[in-house]
Amino acid sequence: MQRQGQMEADGSAAVRKPPSRSPRQPAERTSPAEFYRDVRSEMRQVAWPKVPEVVNYASVVLVTLVLLTAMIFALNYVFSKAMLFMFKP
Repeated sequence: MQRQGQMEADGSAAVRKPPSRSPRQPAERTSPAEFYRDVRSEMRQVAWPKVPEVVNYASVVLVTLVLLTAMIFALNYVFSKAMLFMFKP
């Protein structure tokens, strides 16, 4: 219980002190030009993928999309035929 802050070392109940609220200093605003410079400098540090990587990732996504679409279509078709067969008058 002491580790959780509910008891003092001598076994008495711990007294919780509310966090002191200090007045927040207003954030210093930046100009649009400085913001644009900061954005450009950060974007230069981004490790952009090369064209072959983008083509590879896009092809993996498209193949996965086609396979999952075909699987969902096939399952929908099979279940709809099964339901029509089971409830046929």
